[in-house]
Amino acid sequence: MEDVWPIVLMGVGGLLVGGVYSAAKAKRTIPAVVLGVLAAVALAGAVLWWWPNS
Repeated sequence: MEDVWPIVLMGVGGLLVGGVYSAAKAKRTIPAVVLGVLAAVALAGAVLWWWPNS
């Protein structure tokens, strides 16, 4: 089950990136920035979860 979480985080990050695109297209800058930060955190968490421990 532990190997599933990075994939889930990448999926959430992808959805958030889609939200960034949609908010930016609608000229909503503050929600786009907030969603961008959340997307970056989710994708960074997925990458760091897969990073080797040693």
